[in-house]
Amino acid sequence: MATFLFDRIVFGPVRSRRLGVSLGINLLPGDRKWCSFNCIYCECGWTNEEPYEPEGFPPGELVKEELEKKLHNMAAIGEKPDTITFAGNGEPTLHPQFAEVINDTLKIRDRLAPDAHIAVLSNATMLDDPSVFEALVKVDQNILKIDSAREATVRLLNQPGEGFSLDQTIGNIARFKGRFILQTLFVRGVYNGVEVDNASPGEVGDWLKLVERLQPEMVMVYTIARDTPSEGLYKVPPEELDSIAAKVREAGPRVQVSY
Repeated sequence: MATFLFDRIVFGPVRSRRLGVSLGINLLPGDRKWCSFNCIYCECGWTNEEPYEPEGFPPGELVKEELEKKLHNMAAIGEKPDTITFAGNGEPTLHPQFAEVINDTLKIRDRLAPDAHIAVLSNATMLDDPSVFEALVKVDQNILKIDSAREATVRLLNQPGEGFSLDQTIGNIARFKGRFILQTLFVRGVYNGVEVDNASPGEVGDWLKLVERLQPEMVMVYTIARDTPSEGLYKVPPEELDSIAAKVREAGPRVQVSY
């Protein structure tokens, strides 16, 4: 099915289901998806398996210049972002200057858009890098993805790269001591002849135990909203998402549901 890539460093603002008026920042190359996951539902399509040289990432100084220019242009027409969001064509924390870019963005935000939050959408695979971990501690919305508490399901849904360990990833997330937002996409269907369903009672039960253990400040519960690279996937109904959200609230964290 049709998917899309972001061909600009700074894009939007767009109206986000979860982040309001969001000004996006793409730290990845504009001509391909570059990620440590290869999620079967990703709106950017399949991860390109060809190696990419570090020079292919936009330089940190250029990111800084583009963000300053965009915020000045928005202010000139009376627009203000609710959120400055690092997302784009894959995993933003793979950028070799990620920590420096975050520091620059915080300074620019404080000067030009002090009411905006800084958000990073990450799959948490780079948390072994101390500079990435410390950068995520500084942002307002450290949004980390776990789609299942079962490694086999994560490998089916997210298709992580070599060396991935769900237990290790969970351990790294626990180091934030609850100062993060957990993001989980629920989906059903068939992929390569295998049934996909991380919203089944057993899956949700195991996932809720993980939520109770990690105690994030918020949980984002959502389902697919755009075309997916793998056909045969479909939304989890709103009533089921609401039921999952109600169970999360019983466990303590706040919940945001997007249908």
